[in-house]
Amino acid sequence: MKEYKIVKQKGKVFGNPDQEFEDELNKLAREGWRVVSVCSMSHSTLVKAYLERDKFR
Repeated sequence: MKEYKIVKQKGKVFGNPDQEFEDELNKLAREGWRVVSVCSMSHSTLVKAYLERDKFR
C-alpha cells in the first residue's frame, strides 16, 4: 500500500526558493518519499511535487 504527499514550492522575495525546495525534497527523500510527478502552472511560478512511499515501511 502507498501513501502520497503534495509539496508546494514556497515563493519568497528573498533567498533562494529553488535551493529551499531542493533541500525540502532531499529531506523528504531521506524519510522514504519519492517524487513521482511535478506540476507547474503556466500563469504562475507555483510548482507542486507529488510524492509517494510505502505506507508500512
